[in-house]
Amino acid sequence: MTFLFFTILLFCAVPIALVLALTALWYIATSGNNVLFDSYPQQLFGAIENYGLLAIPLFMLTGELMNEGGLTTRLINMARIFVGGFRGGLAYINLVANMMMAAIMGSAASQIAIMSRAMVPAMEKEGYSGAYAAAITAAGGLLSPIIPPSMLFVLFGVLAQVPIAEMFIAGIVPGLIMAGLFFIVIVLVGLVQEYPPGEWPDRQKMKEYVLMGVPAGLIPLVIIGGILTGLATPTESAALASLAALLIGKYIYKDLKFSHMPEILRRTALNSGMVIMLISAAGVFGWVVVYEQIPQAAAAWISSQTSDPFVFMLMVVGVLILVGMVIDGIAALILVVPILLPIAQQQFDISAYQFGVVVCLTLVMGLLTPPVGAGLFIGSSMTGIPPMQIFRALLPFLLATLVTLVLLSGVPELVLVLL
Repeated sequence: MTFLFFTILLFCAVPIALVLALTALWYIATSGNNVLFDSYPQQLFGAIENYGLLAIPLFMLTGELMNEGGLTTRLINMARIFVGGFRGGLAYINLVANMMMAAIMGSAASQIAIMSRAMVPAMEKEGYSGAYAAAITAAGGLLSPIIPPSMLFVLFGVLAQVPIAEMFIAGIVPGLIMAGLFFIVIVLVGLVQEYPPGEWPDRQKMKEYVLMGVPAGLIPLVIIGGILTGLATPTESAALASLAALLIGKYIYKDLKFSHMPEILRRTALNSGMVIMLISAAGVFGWVVVYEQIPQAAAAWISSQTSDPFVFMLMVVGVLILVGMVIDGIAALILVVPILLPIAQQQFDISAYQFGVVVCLTLVMGLLTPPVGAGLFIGSSMTGIPPMQIFRALLPFLLATLVTLVLLSGVPELVLVLL
């Protein structure tokens, strides 16, 4: 009966945070155990009493400050120095710039929105198909959940009770592998499509791009360097990155005005508030899931299907691709981790880091797959290109992502090598 109530709310387009909170209330009301009502507020607020969650609004603020302060444009120009002269140079510039942004923003949806505005018009102007330009930009957003920092990694670290800094480190090699496969896809597509010729910037432009790009490039160094050296926690690194983005945008590039700050803070508060509310509601829902011993029941069923860790991981990938198609990645992560992580660790001896990287990347694929495909609609709204056109051009990149997931599922050392 509780599952039916949950399903009805979900398909009535009730916000997922309310679905989770109301389902927990329904369960308590129908169970007859009214004592649980006393624990409900404690579970609701206890889910967000975690220092690591402060990193989420801080990374969101960093992204907003970078966009308003002109740092994004300077990073794109700096990418021209490395790959701009190759045939199809803008396609490579798009991907390199997305890698740089992934090391700063931590949010795939925000990255797709920002980079679509910056890159797609420029690529169309030079003769690229609008759908293909939007597809590369959207595919670049897939790097955001695994190249550190990552909001999904922050949330997974909180849910799985593993160090967030180590989750970030675990994502470095998988992120580079996937970026490498994306480069191969661009090369192969270029054999079929006639890319426009690239153009290397002249010496003067190159000097200008470096001088203007280095300050923006300090942001990922502040974030990743602070975490890798142990000088700062992920939350402290996010705070330092926000401060650096503010100072660079205001005093070096002079694109950021203090008059912009109220709107920047308003957007950050609204976006992070929605995420924190979702985490809070999911905390009380997860409490109900554990109370009902659903993880134990799921473990018994899965153990009867396979004893091979690789097969189990492939089953998880298959299920989560379907889940990610209809449920937001953050909500899905909160729903599945309490159920599947204990099974992965206890029944199959799978590292939490390997499981976390695979799950986060799989769920973010849902941003770019119908029927919901929020990333497709974000890219479409930014560019005016129909979502299904973007999706068709995106298929080779999704295939490369699946290859990455199979590699990470079968070879845990790819995730654990730097830990």
